[in-house]
Amino acid sequence: MLLYKISMHTIIIFISIIFFHQLGHANIGNETGLEIPRYVSLKSDDANIRVGPSKNYPIEIKLIKKNYPLKVLDEYEEWRKVEDFNRNIGWIHKSLISGIRTGIILSNDNKKIQLLNTLDGDVIGEIGNGNIVFLEKCKIDWCLVSLGDFEGWIDKNYIWGVKEKEIIKINIFQRFEDIYWKSVNYLNKIRKGI
Repeated sequence: MLLYKISMHTIIIFISIIFFHQLGHANIGNETGLEIPRYVSLKSDDANIRVGPSKNYPIEIKLIKKNYPLKVLDEYEEWRKVEDFNRNIGWIHKSLISGIRTGIILSNDNKKIQLLNTLDGDVIGEIGNGNIVFLEKCKIDWCLVSLGDFEGWIDKNYIWGVKEKEIIKINIFQRFEDIYWKSVNYLNKIRKGI
């Protein structure tokens, strides 16, 4: 029992160190206490980006695409200073944004990006430049994205709306899932004689 208490104490201290280390290296929003910059998405298909943090400021841009990703740069009362993938910057009311994570597929040469069934796996489809996708999971260099009924892994370099080394919704069972799909891909290649 004493060994269990010591182990639990060690785990709690370790988790606390990691948590406070992360807080010390992140900029925190004054209004929400959330990290800045961070990514969000639009709740509706009608939102105004204004020059300043009030309805009294003129509209800079009108956004008309639900789930459009934005980067929060600053906070002021009920307003969030945001940037889009075209580097347009302005203020939006907090009621118009959501924590649902989305991204925009970007390719320098406008080529379609391959979707894989797992990391370095088999190609299961393609997705075009400019599509808005939901970020289901992200590892260091790859994200599992979905669009309608389709889902697959793509290289994070083709997504605007996620930080370079950001990890999203990866649980302890992900490694087992990766091993399973790697085995399935390997067996399929053997069966096809590749």
